[in-house]
Amino acid sequence: MSAALVKELRERTGLGLLECKKALAEAGGDIDAAIEALRKSSGMKAAKKAGRTAADGVVAIKTAADGSFGAMVEVNSETDFVARDENFLGFVSAVIGKAFEEQISDVEVLGGGETEDARQALVQKIGENISVRRIVNHRASEGVIGGYVHGNNRIAVLVALKGGSEELARDVAMHVAAVNPQVVSPADMPEEQVAKEREIYAAQAQDSGKPPEIVEKMIDGRIRKFLSENSLTEQAFVKDPDTTVGKLVAAAGAEVVGFTRFEVGEGIEVEKVDFAAEVAAQLGN
Repeated sequence: MSAALVKELRERTGLGLLECKKALAEAGGDIDAAIEALRKSSGMKAAKKAGRTAADGVVAIKTAADGSFGAMVEVNSETDFVARDENFLGFVSAVIGKAFEEQISDVEVLGGGETEDARQALVQKIGENISVRRIVNHRASEGVIGGYVHGNNRIAVLVALKGGSEELARDVAMHVAAVNPQVVSPADMPEEQVAKEREIYAAQAQDSGKPPEIVEKMIDGRIRKFLSENSLTEQAFVKDPDTTVGKLVAAAGAEVVGFTRFEVGEGIEVEKVDFAAEVAAQLGN
């Protein structure tokens, strides 16, 4: 089956990649016949809910006992009620288990096969759209991987250290969960982001009436502050504000290699419905 045909079927049904490939193969490449067959199956029933926004859910992590590897996933539901359901949480447990055991880094691979079958069955059972949204994993060749999941299961972090200990990595992960830095160090901040901030500060300083050289120093100072506030190693450590994360890690003979922070629903646009206006419109008709 051509990739374009599979893509079209996915867009028209909301079903997973492997399900669409299978349906097209059985229909001899006839997309309309594939859709008709899917409509007769439980898969299409699940697909009817695929258009609904799943912006709630949970995040989960699993790390190796020796600290060499860690995986993190976000699985979405439509409501926080379902996000607390034991059937949903059991599905999440199976997803993170598969991601960890098979060291999967591709969400399409993670969400296919038995995972997709289990997802569709869960959709049928609970009546909400469920989706495996994203996955990330970290490996440590000369250090450790540490993770932290906030108590509400809505924020999770994986941190990779060169050197150090799992306890230190977990402390840094807890800090990242609380403070949400953008990058590891000031040098990692994208140049376009720095340029954008400089442009904003320049516009703010335009009407200050100060000499150009003073204005430039003011802008430079604000850029330094922006970088320190948004760089992990420059931030005051949440458990001990008298030291920075960089100094804390260095004191242990370690170095932060990288981190990833997941927060449930971030970046998902949810359509806001004005219920009162909707009812008024219906009454007007």
